Parts: sequence; C-alpha cells; structure tokens
Amino acid sequence: MHGLQLNVVAALHTYLYGPEDGPEILALHGVTGHGRRWETLAHDHVPEARWIAPDLLGHGRSTWSAPWNIEAHVAAIVDTLDAHARGPVLVVGHSFGGALALHLANTAPHLVRGLVLLDPAIGLDGALMSKIAEFTIESPDYTDAAEARAEKAGEAWSDVPPEALDSEIEEHLVELENGRVNWRMSVPAVVAVWGELAREPVLPRPDVPTVLAPAKKVQPPYTTAEFRAALSERLGENLTTVEIDSHHMVPQARPKEVGELVRTLL
Repeated sequence: MHGLQLNVVAALHTYLYGPEDGPEILALHGVTGHGRRWETLAHDHVPEARWIAPDLLGHGRSTWSAPWNIEAHVAAIVDTLDAHARGPVLVVGHSFGGALALHLANTAPHLVRGLVLLDPAIGLDGALMSKIAEFTIESPDYTDAAEARAEKAGEAWSDVPPEALDSEIEEHLVELENGRVNWRMSVPAVVAVWGELAREPVLPRPDVPTVLAPAKKVQPPYTTAEFRAALSERLGENLTTVEIDSHHMVPQARPKEVGELVRTLL
C-alpha cells in the first residue's frame, strides 16, 4: 500500500430535523434527489424523531467526486452516521435510497435497527437501466424551469401536491453555465447509479424489522416479484408489506401514510 493515495469520502452534507434526543432516523433519498425532500415528513408527520437526511454522493451539496458505486455511497453514509448519530438508527430509504439501506444493513448491521423501504429500486433490468442512462446522457438538462416542472408533473410526481413540486424547484433546480437548467446533481454520478440499480439485491439479517412499501401505480414495478419473494423468505414475520396507492414518489405523495409506517418501527 506504500505510495498509494486512497480516495477517502468524508461525511455527506446533511439536513438535521427534530429534537437532538429523539429516536434517530436515517433518511436516504433516490436518484436525482436531495436530503431536504424529507423536511415535510419530518416536521409535519414524525416531528418527535431526529431525522438525519444527507445529500447522497453526486447530489445536492455533497461532494460530486467519483467514485459513485454502492460501496462508495455506503462508506459515505457510515461516515455521516459517525458524525451525527448516537447509536443504531431506523433507516428510511426511497428508491435508490432503499437499495442503499439494504446494502448498509448488510455491510454495517450494527448501525441499523430497522428498515422502511419506500418503493425500493434494486435488482432492475440491465437493458432498461442502460436505456435510461443513455437518455440521461443525450438529454441531461432542460430549457427552463417550466420544462423541468412539466417533466416531473407528467411522470413519477403526477400525484404529488403542487406545493411539494414548488419546493423541489426552489431548492433543487439550478441554472447552468450554458443558460439551461438542471437539478443540483452530477450527471456522471447519476449515469453511474443507473447501472448500480441493476446489481443483484442484498438482504438484511433475518432479525431486522422491515417495512416494505411498494408503489401500486409503478408499472413495471421497481420492487420486483423476485426481490419481494427473497425478502419474505429471509425475514418471515419480521417483514411487513404495505402497498401504497401512488406513483413512485411515495414520501411526497403519501406523507401521512409513510409517517404511520415509520412509527410502527420507531
């Protein structure tokens, strides 16, 4: 190892909500997102908890430096917990954040006391992920805020309240040097993550209480039948599955329901 310089990732830029002595929740957002997406859920629905909500690598105000694979994300999350958490946490993960929650529970089980997986995206079709990555490279940004809003409102955000989309645009949309706009994220990091979503799922230890909340309106589903079966076989009675009647943005579309699910493990 002599002479080899390692790329060490420090703690992520993190939003903290709730009382310092409250039960601790690590909240992990999905691809193209940011930690502040959890603010409304934390303030209005589970205010008694201490929410630790980082911007993931390549997203928001955290470092955009490579690498961006799952192992690098998990290492950065561990450093973030070392900086902010008092002990093991309940991990709430949406989409790619759900995949990271599972990898964290698998890699550092001593840090995780429970999982709430909100329409987790894991073990997805590699050909589909390749197409999405290619589209991201070909069309990485938007003409203006109106185009960015229309793209979200017509897809996964179609059942999210308008005020939540307003907050997303105010917080996360930035003007680029070329005069166009995009979300506050690294396009290369996002392209890398699309590939990571095609990796084989990992499972937590059998005694980890877990809530799985797939979104009914996502077709084909991000939470595959194969993953659901494997998780059920692994966890048995420690798994609770609750179908959410929404599109993919479960925390923003159904915050009251999500808050109730979180409380079952809090």
